[in-house]
Amino acid sequence: MSSIPLSTILVYYGAVINPETLTSYSALPRALMALDPGGYIAWIEPDVRPELVRETIQKKLSEIQVPASNEVYVALTELEDGEFILPGFVDTHTHAPQVPNMGSEQIDHSGQQYELLDWLENVTFPMESRFKDVEFAKKVYPGIVQRFIDCGTTTCCYFGSIHLESTKVLADAILKQGQRALVGKCNMNQNSPVHYCEPSVASSINATKELISYIRSLKSDRVLPIVTPRFAISCTGELLHGLGDMLKADNTLAVQTHVSENKSEVEFTKSLFPECASYTDVYEKHGLLDERTILAHAVLLEDEEMTLIKKRGAGISHCPTSNFNLRSGMAKVGEMLDRGIKVVGLGTDVSGGFTPSILTAIQHASICSKMVAVQFAATAATTQPTSDSHSQFANKQLPLATLLYLATMGGASLCCMTDKIGSFAPGKSFDALLVSGRPETKNPAMWSLPDDFMESSNRGNHYDGEKARRRLDEMLERFFFGGDDRNILRVFVQGNCIGGTALHSLAEERNLLDS
Repeated sequence: MSSIPLSTILVYYGAVINPETLTSYSALPRALMALDPGGYIAWIEPDVRPELVRETIQKKLSEIQVPASNEVYVALTELEDGEFILPGFVDTHTHAPQVPNMGSEQIDHSGQQYELLDWLENVTFPMESRFKDVEFAKKVYPGIVQRFIDCGTTTCCYFGSIHLESTKVLADAILKQGQRALVGKCNMNQNSPVHYCEPSVASSINATKELISYIRSLKSDRVLPIVTPRFAISCTGELLHGLGDMLKADNTLAVQTHVSENKSEVEFTKSLFPECASYTDVYEKHGLLDERTILAHAVLLEDEEMTLIKKRGAGISHCPTSNFNLRSGMAKVGEMLDRGIKVVGLGTDVSGGFTPSILTAIQHASICSKMVAVQFAATAATTQPTSDSHSQFANKQLPLATLLYLATMGGASLCCMTDKIGSFAPGKSFDALLVSGRPETKNPAMWSLPDDFMESSNRGNHYDGEKARRRLDEMLERFFFGGDDRNILRVFVQGNCIGGTALHSLAEERNLLDS
């Protein structure tokens, strides 16, 4: 039995999709889900007939202890046919100060000419350097955060620039706009341009500590600090050790960085740290590899590295859009999952990735898995049978359920937040998307032919549960492979609507009335 304060219980009735495991999810065409006044899920009834909705609500309310002097108000929202709710997306790797560079890599009209290291020098570092100007950060960061929100990202792992004050501005913008996030100031004290390099180990460590203190002073469990060595190349061993000591002293801190993204990067890293057995071993040797570690890319992991990552409980952020765009390669996500690596989440890696949308990452993760399977089959044709009967995911296309899991529960696990987000369960935060495949979204890739789209299979007297579930499966697939931000009507974090097309349309209407 739980106790609630005087306020309103929000109840949603309609289609809900809920991830469960890497291979399964629940498709619930007529679920009843209630939120308590704090934005947490109070209950979920998976299948409620329309005529029993109000009776079910009253029954559930009777199970809640309410002080005699208080009255509970219920606000019921019934979803339209063609709408559904699913958990919000978790972006486990992106660079906030690179967003202004999205789509600008073709600077000499010769195509996407750069690989990773040249791209950093010629495109990325010049833009990130501009965030030395705090006023510039104040102008651009609010719009950047809102763009991620409107793409359906309810939780985001942000790399900031090396600048302390501008990274504080980023944290402020996230808090104000209601998103959930991990925010880190980049650590870089070597192999970086003179104009974009921290002067000493001490200054880098002290600025990191100050940012951590600042974010914690905001007193919000939605915005948290994360230690952020850019990658091994940009940090001396002394700096890496210093950051590792910070993690050792505070077991609540997470760490985010890059690993094995590009062949030249891997070779350069090994030359800088010859005492280490591998790129991943650099982080191991400096105390930066444990269950709170988020490693982005992992395209070129060696066998021993996968073993080490599993042993330490670290996780991988799969960034397929960036890996394709910068010609880094294709991460073998299926093999990682088969090996039992703690978790794999998805990352947009803007602006190596050219969009802040996790939907694009989902699509490219699917394509990546297919191409890995094609390569395996071509190689195996001359050396062994073309099937791998001992694998569940390796060298095979990732199923729809797996893609959903990576975008939600996988990301939540990577962020050590599975108790709060990633799926719907009583006690978890309502971080969610209200998705529409209806024609008024103006996205014909999302809705079926007019004759069968609007059939009222979820509400009528001739309800066919299996047919309704198949239809909901189809809607999820259409959203993943044909949807975009037009189809995201509302974005919720902790029960509060913070983005989406419906919210912005309402704001525009209010502005027109005010004018």
